[in-house]
Amino acid sequence: MTPAAELSPWTPLRNRIFLALFIAQLVSNLGTLMQAVASAWLIGSLGGSAAEVALVQTATFLPVFLVGIPAGSLADLFDRRRLLLGAQTTMMATAFVMAALTFAGEVSPTGVLALTFVLGIGAALNGPAWSAMQPDLVPKEHFGQAVALSSMTFNVGRALGPAIGGLIVAAAGPEWVFTLNGVSFVGTMLVLASWRPKTRVRAFPAETFTGATRAGLRYGLHSQLVRSVLVRVVLMILPGAALSALLPIVVRGPLGLGSGDYGILLGCFGGGATAGAVLRPRVVRVLHPDALLGVSAVVMTAALLIQGYVHNAWLLGVALIGAGFFWSLATTATGVIAQSALPEWVRARGLALYQLVLTGSVAVGAAAAGFIANRDLETAHLVAAAIVAVSPLAAKRWPLTWPREFDLTLLPGEEPAVTLAPSSNDGPVLVTVAYRVPTEEMEEFAATMRFVEGHRRRTGAYRWGLFRDLAAPDRFIETFIVSSWAEHLRQHQRQTASSDELLQRVRTYIDPSDGVNHYLSSYSPGGLARHVDDGEIEHFTEEV
Repeated sequence: MTPAAELSPWTPLRNRIFLALFIAQLVSNLGTLMQAVASAWLIGSLGGSAAEVALVQTATFLPVFLVGIPAGSLADLFDRRRLLLGAQTTMMATAFVMAALTFAGEVSPTGVLALTFVLGIGAALNGPAWSAMQPDLVPKEHFGQAVALSSMTFNVGRALGPAIGGLIVAAAGPEWVFTLNGVSFVGTMLVLASWRPKTRVRAFPAETFTGATRAGLRYGLHSQLVRSVLVRVVLMILPGAALSALLPIVVRGPLGLGSGDYGILLGCFGGGATAGAVLRPRVVRVLHPDALLGVSAVVMTAALLIQGYVHNAWLLGVALIGAGFFWSLATTATGVIAQSALPEWVRARGLALYQLVLTGSVAVGAAAAGFIANRDLETAHLVAAAIVAVSPLAAKRWPLTWPREFDLTLLPGEEPAVTLAPSSNDGPVLVTVAYRVPTEEMEEFAATMRFVEGHRRRTGAYRWGLFRDLAAPDRFIETFIVSSWAEHLRQHQRQTASSDELLQRVRTYIDPSDGVNHYLSSYSPGGLARHVDDGEIEHFTEEV
């Protein structure tokens, strides 16, 4: 059974701040999805090609691919509330500019794509901070429901926004949709302006922007579960993006329908996605994540083939409902797994990496589908369906699991005992740990140390090794290098309950005559510095 599977999907809404942000974000997502429909339809009305229409999704999501990781670093380093306010302001201003240009008749397909790209920049800055903020609002056992509800705001927007947007486009023109989208950001901004989150306190000087970005990438690279999530997202979402990217082309071409019908069909997808978010607790009770993604792949494959080959609007609507239902379940499942596998200190960066891969897959998939559709629309659907169909085979190499056994509660370790007092930026620092291992336990020890290597690298080491002493065969030396003294101190603060359990197993082998030693590069500014008699390390605190 999955964590909190028995809880109501509405449980997080009992929190007043989460409820206010949920409503504000729901309204904002309605405006955003209305704008997406209006932009795609406007480009078609201006004589844009199939590729230019499909590029609306690329322009929306590509900024996340380009600036997602830096946005996550900003969210971990600085005040997330202020970052969110800045991103919301950028998106509001861009929507109003787009409306003004369209009212004036000074817009072109290229201009629409450019302004959509700027909106995407704002969304890219907003995403990691917004996701990382959720654990500050709800208890850990409500994470799954909170993520599902956040997904629901998008899916409800997807259900109603396109239909409303299509009706407004038909009745008054896309310029009014852009205006309403600008207004939709106001509610979120008001809630954020009035909210006062808990102050985060740093025990050490903040990481540099570059260092924080490297740390986020390093954590994702060396977390087996995060890697599995990212690979599975690419294999399913990249080809699956063709479904919504090519829908306006199918509606306008083979089906011969108008903007209102396009909005209704998109609403079918969004309605299915909303149902998926509501029913998620029941579904995950009986389906393992790999099984869930397998069923989702089957339904998405069928929907792609129906959209590409069966030109019947009613049947397509039913297929889109099913596709939306399982798209929502699949993306929510991977999002919950990613969030639950990330400790607080790297959460925004890890989620930025997840969102980068998710939205980057949508951007690349939409563009590829559009360019293939320029040659042959049916072939574009067939290629996408074939890739989605085989994606579940990746479960053998990159399995997923609900991370309920991971306890990511931070358990900071003791500060290193040293007599030389390096400054924060002195480095690199070499750490060695000596072990004595009985012959009959060496294989188990070596296997366990592979997990220790992953922990060291995730928390800051960029080089690691384990060596056996040829003069004393039962003696092993673990070595790892971190970039600076401050980064090594942060390593001690980044230990979690799960990693501490792992480290406790190998600590029983530590050689008491040698133990743990720390070495500072002699060519570092502090490598040949003063000697401190009292061994005290300067302490630092800073509120964020």
